[in-house]
Amino acid sequence: MGQWLTVFTTDWDNSMTTTSPAKTATPALCQNQWHRATWADYAALRDDLSPEHIKLAFSEGWLWVTMGAEGISHAAVSDLFVMILGFWAAQHPDQAFSSLGRCLLERAEVRASAPDLVLYVGPDYPQWQPGEPRRIDLNQTRVPDLVGEISDTTLASDLDEKKHLYAALGIPEYWVVDVRGQRVFAFLLQENGEYLPCETSQALAGLPIALLDETLQRLAQGTNTSAAAWLSQQIAPLTQEQP
Repeated sequence: MGQWLTVFTTDWDNSMTTTSPAKTATPALCQNQWHRATWADYAALRDDLSPEHIKLAFSEGWLWVTMGAEGISHAAVSDLFVMILGFWAAQHPDQAFSSLGRCLLERAEVRASAPDLVLYVGPDYPQWQPGEPRRIDLNQTRVPDLVGEISDTTLASDLDEKKHLYAALGIPEYWVVDVRGQRVFAFLLQENGEYLPCETSQALAGLPIALLDETLQRLAQGTNTSAAAWLSQQIAPLTQEQP
């Protein structure tokens, strides 16, 4: 893209992009909405070297753009859940867990997204090699066992379009963490390719989703690290109960 920056117009169906030598940011009206687009439009944004922080998703001709860094609530909950994954892994030292949150998942020309949570269970997790793109190519590696979105301002889309996107990618388990509602919507992929709600995690085998809700609610009483430490105490007996 060099010194030229993509500038999005308001008419996404007829004219996706124009170019301008000025460094103009994507307008606010294009954020947190799905817009008609091509894979080339998505790839142009993905490969743009400007310093603007953007998060992208693409699903069969529809593009989602979010700009700006995380807010405090989103960051606190996001880090809480990374700690939860880490504490769970510490309780299961004989099993491999690889957390790759916010890494871009792509199935070229069809779908792409960068979930806040990405978890691979088992030894066959993707590892970057020099010279490769810095993203996960789902045409070359298996899908994660679990992905999740931290939903502060994007709950409706995460429970609708993003949910369909991850189901279409074949990801076995999907979490939507409702920051404001202090609850977790968890789904397991069925044989018909649709998600149904679940009360117990499959990727973190035996973990009750209600326990995640309670951990979220403890954020009102303290820090995300103290909430994560509390959860670690709760999951220790679960590990002892497993065969």
